[in-house]
Amino acid sequence: MRMTLPANWSWGHLLAVLLLSISPCATRADEEVVRPNILLIVADDAGYADIGSFGSEIQTPNIDALAAVGVRFTDFNVSATCSPTRSMLLSGADNHLAGLGNMAEFMAPNQKGLPGYEGYLNDSVAPIPALLREAGYHTYMAGKWHMGEEPDRWPAARGFERDLTLIPGGGSHFDDMWGATGNHQLYTYNGSQLAALRPGFHSSEDYTAAIIANIEENRGDGRPFFAYLALQAPHDPFQLPPEWRDRYRGRYAAGYDAIRESRIARMKDLGLIPPEVTTFPRLPSIPAWADLDPQEQKESARRMELFAGMVEHMDANIGKLIGYLKTTGLDDDTLVIFLSDNGPEGTLMPIGAPWDSSRFEDWGGKGTFIQYGPAWAQVGAGPLRMFKGYPSEGGIRTPLVIAGRGVTEGGRLSAAFAHVLDLPATILDAAGVPHPDTFAGHPVAPLQGKSLAPVLAGRAEAVHAPTDWQGWELFGNRAIREGNWKLLWMCPPAGTGEWQLYDLASDPGETTDLADDRPDIRDRLASHWDVYVKENNVVLPSVSPVCSKAN
Repeated sequence: MRMTLPANWSWGHLLAVLLLSISPCATRADEEVVRPNILLIVADDAGYADIGSFGSEIQTPNIDALAAVGVRFTDFNVSATCSPTRSMLLSGADNHLAGLGNMAEFMAPNQKGLPGYEGYLNDSVAPIPALLREAGYHTYMAGKWHMGEEPDRWPAARGFERDLTLIPGGGSHFDDMWGATGNHQLYTYNGSQLAALRPGFHSSEDYTAAIIANIEENRGDGRPFFAYLALQAPHDPFQLPPEWRDRYRGRYAAGYDAIRESRIARMKDLGLIPPEVTTFPRLPSIPAWADLDPQEQKESARRMELFAGMVEHMDANIGKLIGYLKTTGLDDDTLVIFLSDNGPEGTLMPIGAPWDSSRFEDWGGKGTFIQYGPAWAQVGAGPLRMFKGYPSEGGIRTPLVIAGRGVTEGGRLSAAFAHVLDLPATILDAAGVPHPDTFAGHPVAPLQGKSLAPVLAGRAEAVHAPTDWQGWELFGNRAIREGNWKLLWMCPPAGTGEWQLYDLASDPGETTDLADDRPDIRDRLASHWDVYVKENNVVLPSVSPVCSKAN
């Protein structure tokens, strides 16, 4: 069934009415709620250094306020791109087991049809929202899905009782519903396909308002909620309401070299990175800012202005949601988790219709597809190596802030290694929901992460032992992490096609290869890679979008 939201539908109007009708005495079914509400917020393509409390000059006061009362994790790791990360986030199993061993868009011929390479969240895992719903939670989603485009793989079929969802991996932030190649993108509303979005739709605004409306619909019924706000922002195209497009006008005239340097200095001051850190150098393909002509500088700076606006606009809408929780008294009973799904997007893609507006003054509006490329992506990664698409630190280390119920001694930094697989374990732990051996009548992969609750409560500094290890693979590039040691293999042109070894404690920028100096550690981690491949059914692709030749 296809649905169209009424022409006069307005999330903002609905929110105003709801807030006027709020009664403080209706916020709790009992004096003490045993199980917490859980709010999971995911930014799309925000880099490690793109949030204010992680060193950015971009204004993110609402995320920073969460950090001030929560825990900032300085060593949080995800996959190198969005759908593999999201599959782990909603399953607790490695992406090669959960169905996104590769992104569906880049599935190699030798991977198609193999278990773990279905291109959607498969039946080998138990979806976290489904487990929570069975345990009595309300389950809401708004935002980007990117884990299956057939109806039996939509959010409504994977445990969400309410949704407003962009099903594929990206598209316009406005109501035109267009994708980058000119195709009409698929949206769903409460399990049915939408024929149209409300006039005036913007992704950050409407997804946030949808979550608020969902929570309000059942507020006071005695059941906790799990709300998944899967924002599109700041993923390209950089598109904003008119009043937001010039908030950073002129702020990036100094250029990417100077902005990156200032961010890294702030990161050191905040204790996010070692004072002696060596920055991964500007890529050879990127000219120095001073070598650009004035028109090139003007256009490049404008791209970054729009990106910064996207981040602040995203933060402002997160603020509306947090404000709603505070106004209703729900904040004390809510565990809030904010993260980004991968590093900043450094790839410039060729764009066709309908994104054909080349007028500079139109940039950031409907019908424009503005990206910012590798130079500004390196700014978003701070001192780290590369960006989205690569298992180097710039691609997989992102901001993580956890605040609210179960968090003590707010405002802390945690240097503990944490992985996206730890978040499902943390969520189920907080909810008191066990992970099953079977789901829907068949065996499922076990949880692979560890609950971060001991760190959040201040009972432990870490949940992973120094001998624990974690693996990554995407597009044929691969990595193994044990303690602070990281073994990295990346194909040309970004890598050497050989194993490289880094001590991330002193070299998070991955600038000094120690493979020849420490062959004992190199070989030990290489043996972990062999185990990782076997345990997770990793199949290296015959072709790769980031490699100059097949692996």
